[in-house]
Amino acid sequence: MAAFDDELPRAPAAAREHVIGQDLSTLSVEELTRRIAVLKSEIERLEAAVAAKTAHRSVADSLFRS
Repeated sequence: MAAFDDELPRAPAAAREHVIGQDLSTLSVEELTRRIAVLKSEIERLEAAVAAKTAHRSVADSLFRS
């Protein structure tokens, strides 16, 4: 059974809403560490999407080159 969006666990709002270039001086070490974890997870997700698209394109290119 699929979970609804409101049933999924969520990171604290402060960790989800990182703004590139924002002032970090008001954040605690724990908040910074959480944001690093969230951003690393997002980088992994983006890299997986790039890999999937690259693989898909390679397959498509090989079909059209045949």
